Order: sequence, then structure tokens, then C-alpha cells
Amino acid sequence: MSSWCLLCLGALCLLSSVWAERRKLNPEHLLIITAATEETDGFKRFMRTSREFNYTVKVLGLGEDWKGGDVARTVGGGQKVRWLKKELQQHSDNKDMIIMFVDSYDVIFASGPDELLSKFSRLGHRVLFSAEGFCWPDHRLASKYPQVHSGKRYLNSGGFMGFASDLSAIVQQWKYKDDDDDQLFYTRIYLDQNQRTKFNMTLDHRSRIFQNLNGAIDEVVLKFERAKVRLRNVAYDTLPVVIHGNGPTKLQLNYLGNYIPTVWTYEHGCGICDDDLLLFTDVADEDMPLVYFAVFIEHPSPFMEEFLERLTTLNYPRSRLRLFLHNNVVYHERHIQQFWERHRSLFPDAVLVGPEENLQEDKARTMAIEACKKNPECDYYFSMDSDVALINPDTLRILMEENKSVIAPMLSKHGKLWSNFWGALSPEGFYSRSEDYIEIVQGKRIGLWNVPYITQVYLIKGSVLRSKLSQVNLFVDEGMDPDMVFCRTIRDQGIFMFVSNRDEFGRLVTSSNFNTSRLHPDMWQIFDNPVDWREKYVHENYSKIFEDGTNIVEQPCPDVYWFPAFSDKMCDQLVETMEDLGTWSGGNHKDERLAGGYENVPTVDIHMNQIGFEKEWLKFLKDYLVPVTEKLYPGYYPKAQAIMNFVVRYRPDEQPFLRPHHDSSTFTINIALNSKNIDYEGGGCRFLRYDCKVESPRKGWSFMHPGRLTHYHEGLPTTKGTRYIMVSFVDP
Repeated sequence: MSSWCLLCLGALCLLSSVWAERRKLNPEHLLIITAATEETDGFKRFMRTSREFNYTVKVLGLGEDWKGGDVARTVGGGQKVRWLKKELQQHSDNKDMIIMFVDSYDVIFASGPDELLSKFSRLGHRVLFSAEGFCWPDHRLASKYPQVHSGKRYLNSGGFMGFASDLSAIVQQWKYKDDDDDQLFYTRIYLDQNQRTKFNMTLDHRSRIFQNLNGAIDEVVLKFERAKVRLRNVAYDTLPVVIHGNGPTKLQLNYLGNYIPTVWTYEHGCGICDDDLLLFTDVADEDMPLVYFAVFIEHPSPFMEEFLERLTTLNYPRSRLRLFLHNNVVYHERHIQQFWERHRSLFPDAVLVGPEENLQEDKARTMAIEACKKNPECDYYFSMDSDVALINPDTLRILMEENKSVIAPMLSKHGKLWSNFWGALSPEGFYSRSEDYIEIVQGKRIGLWNVPYITQVYLIKGSVLRSKLSQVNLFVDEGMDPDMVFCRTIRDQGIFMFVSNRDEFGRLVTSSNFNTSRLHPDMWQIFDNPVDWREKYVHENYSKIFEDGTNIVEQPCPDVYWFPAFSDKMCDQLVETMEDLGTWSGGNHKDERLAGGYENVPTVDIHMNQIGFEKEWLKFLKDYLVPVTEKLYPGYYPKAQAIMNFVVRYRPDEQPFLRPHHDSSTFTINIALNSKNIDYEGGGCRFLRYDCKVESPRKGWSFMHPGRLTHYHEGLPTTKGTRYIMVSFVDP
């Protein structure tokens, strides 16, 4: 027989041997063993991933006291070996069974038993330990490790597998204390060449099965496929089956756990999809969970009246809410007083703490949460800050139904990436942008996300407050903000924090430029908080201008259009602001310099730049009037430039009318700021060329007409009361 044939025969024999070995590795003979003394969030995640891939899992130690030391900070873990030693005695004679031991609090599965056993078989060893780049716990042993051509060199005991008979023989050698180090025990056996040979041991140097994240974060990426997500080790081009967030990488594992294992698509994923949701659809009001609802006003905040009113719109039975409101801002006392006079009856047993109490923020938050801790009937603690615009009335129910220990609705500032969560932390414990942060904020990835930091609004289970968090201070730590203390404490207790963007909940309000020295400071928020500004100050029917078939825009005279612009509140507050300033021009020419020479017929007025509202008004012109102009005057594209922007006051005994004139503008805006026959009588406008009068202006509605040559007009006399109009000469 030729040498070539002999070579082929040898290869076939080897292949036959490999396949024979593979046939022995039946998934029915695979048992996963883990250790856990309590069902932490990490443990529940581990079990969820094991169910996802149909692993059979045996848990050792549940309900027992942990005596294995503080393994997160120092050596220990021997108690796990003692438990495993006892468990494996019953499998010591089983030649077919494969045992895998893994930690549970910081481990997830990324694939199923078939792939796991196939990879183990191809490695050709009977015992396999995971590998890492650090020699722990005794770095002096590093030189004794066998050299490797590629991959990680040192043993990690957070994950290992092998035939039951071999693993049983290994752990039967344990004769140490519970707080002795398990990894050192396994390391010494592996470094003993005789034992390494006897048990045919090796390490998973290239992370084919076990991926330890410590020291390897830069080596791994998420690989998005059509129906699933896998973690890929790009350093060795492998797809690990077991992901272990050892050492300081637990937060990175939390991030990866958002995707693995998950059936996920880029456009609409589910993050962590659970089957443990709570449902309250058929629950009677009196049987709903009792919620301690804490509201914190710690700094001057715009749109406070609207914020407080939204407290009354939550779709939740008032009898099951206990309100705690801490206001640390003197400016907002009147808002709370007005709110309380209207809605006191909605919140029985409410506790209101004002600025006169001089209660600092961290102490106030502690006071509120302790009330829930101390009451065994408190099912949930719901905290919300004053810069939260919670628009969805079902938010509280939605968060409850997610059934998480700590969860927040995802909110962000309108049009910005600033949100109420962080996707990752820097090594110093501060903000770091995660790979998926932008897509979560923008709603391109939808789901429930395990994150390291939440703030401003969140829900906590009362049972968690009275158990894992019962002995910790959640907000007070000198030199740290309460939110940072809160999140660090939650993380340290091994509790997962989640943020959900499965629903639209609302937005965050920007408070940084809020100037309470103004009479109505919300008026100046058109730049920082455009959505809130629109809801408060733009006419409720404004959007109908652009709807086909509504006919809301009227044309009382040729090329003169009439449409809704301002809300009543905007009209009232603009008038009040002008009267508060009080420097009316008096109907002479002393303000000609303010008008820049464009005021052909002087009026009794106050200009926008006199109240510091010029740039805000020009923003209103650009965002709200330009679109109307382009719709009504096709082919004209305004520049939205306006030097003349002012409020005019007409009175019978002051200046009751305006003589005929042309406006020095391409077009003019004229908005009625109060109501005819209620605040004044008479008034209106007459266009002389067309002999057309508009005598019944509506409050908040705007006239828009061309200036210069065609629309020669006059202001009709005001015969009683005071009439106010807002005038703007656009594109002079």
C-alpha cells in the first residue's frame, strides 16, 4: 500500500475516533453546576440564559450562609469547592456525564449545549479550565505555567468543565477552609505536571468556550446577526459560549447581557425580554400596590405649574398614592400653594416640606425613602424631580409591570442626547458613553436596558428597600451628589438598574438658564425647552393651519390672512410683562432710535428689546410664522428678519387710533393680545385700498398682510378700555 494511502487511512481513523468521541457527548449527559446563596439579579439573569438555551442546571448553596470570604476584594471561595466535592461524589463513577461548573452572579450563556459540547470535543481534553491574562491569586506562580503560543496563559476557576469522574477526583483533594482560595487550589493541581497529565487538563487559551472579560474588554465585540447577537473575540476569532464578567468587568457584562441571549433586530429589539411581567389590567383600584410618591424641587425649574398639574394626571388610584413633596426653592412656594389649594383632596396623608425647613436634598431624599422602608405595606417607592416632564399618564403602571427591582423610564432633553441614564461608567465612576447610548436615546434600539446609572425619575420595589437596601444609606456621602451615592450603593448591593424605552414617557426640562428675576420667566424658554414652550404659549389650534380641509385660516380682506398664533397664557403674560416694565413710548418720536427709522407712525408701545425678548421673538417668527407665510404666500421665502417688534397699547384717553400709513416691511404680523367686548370696545383695522375692515380681532389670533405699497391701512379708534396688540415688521 502506498504511503499516500496509509496517510489517508490514518486520517480516516483519526476522524473516526473524533466522531466516536463526539457521539459520546450527548447533551442529555451534560449538567451545569453553579453556586449561589441567594437569588440576586445576577443569578436570575444567569438562570434566564440557561433556560433560553435549555441547559440543565443544579444550584448549590441556595439559602445557606456564605462563609467563603469577600471574593470581590480578596482571596476566598473555598466554600464552593466543598459544595462541589459533595455533589460530585454521586457522579464519580459516571463515565459519560459531562459537568460544567460556572459562577452564576456574573456569568451568562451565549449559546447552547450542542455548540458547547462540539467545541469541548474538538479540544480533545478531558478537563478544561477557562483562562485569563492575570496570574491570581499568587503571581509568584506565573513562571511555573506552561508557555503558550497564542492566547491567555493563566487559569481562572470561574468556569471549567470535564468528565464527571475526572472532576470528582480533582475536587476530592480539597481539604481546606471555606474562606481559602478556590482558584489557588485548582491552580496548584494544574501546575502539577503529573496531575495535569493524569486528568488530561488544559486551559481554554483562545476563549473558544469561556470568555473572561477581565483584561479582555478590548478583545470582544458584539456580532449582530439576523436573528441573534453573539459576542465575538476578535483577538482569536472565536465565539465564546460562556461569558464571565470577572473582576471589575461586571458592568461590562451587564451591558452585554442587554443583548445576549436575545432575538433582536436593529430597528426594533427587545433588550432584555422576560416572561416575568406583572399585569394590573384587571386589578381593582383598592387592590393596586401602595406607592410612596416622592417629588423633589431642589432648584428653580421652568414650567412648574405644568409639572405640578401633571401630578394629577397619573392613571393611578389616588387612594393608593402617598405623596411626599420637598420644595427647596422659595420662588416656587406660590406655585405649590396654588396647586395645593386646587388639588389637596386628591392626595390624602400627603407630606409637604418647604424651604423654611432648611432640609438639604440628601436628607430630604433619605426622609422620603425611609418612610417606605419602615412601612411593610409600601409596595413601591416612586421618585421624581422637578425637571421631569412625565407626559405618559400610564408610566407608573408600565414600570410596575416590568417587574424590576429598580427601573426608570427613559427621558431625554428634546433634540439632545442628554438623558436620565448613563450607558457606561469610566474607571473613576463617572459618565462614559456606551456603544449603544445614542441609538437608545434616539429610539433606534428599543428595549429594557441594564445600566449603571439612573437619575431624576425611578421606581424601586419596597421589598428590596426592606431587604438588600435596609442597612445602607442611599443618598448621604460627604462630597458626593445624592444621585451618585444612590447609584453606587445600588450597584454595590448587586442590584440591577434598568431603563426602559419601550414606551414614550416624556422628556427632561432644561433648567440651567432659568432666570427667576423675570415676571414670567417661562416665556424665555423657547430655546432651551421648545416643546414645553409650544405647549404653553402657542395656540392649541395652530397646527390645524397645515391640515388640509380644516379651513381654519380666514381671509377677511384681499391678501390679509387671519389665523391662530398665541395661547391665552402667552397673550396675558406678554401684556403683564410690558405693563410691569411700564416704559410706554407715549405716542411721540422718542423711541425712533429703537425703531431704527422704520416706525412711520409712532405708537404708544414697548419694544421687545426693552424687555430682553428680541432673540426669543425672532425665534418664534422663524419657527412658527415663516411656515405660515410660505404656505399662504407661495413662492416667497421669508428671511424672518425683523427690527420692529413691539406691543402697542390703545386707550381712548391716550392714543385711541392710528392714522393711515404703509408699514415698512415685506409683511406685517399683528396679534391681538386681549379680547374685544371684554377688555375693550372699538378698535380694529381698515385697509383703505380695498375699503375692507377687520373689526372683531380674536385674542391670540394674528393678522398677516403685505406692507409697503399695497396695504395702506389705519387703526380704528378704541372707544373703551385698553387694547393691546403685538406688531412685527418682517423683512423690512
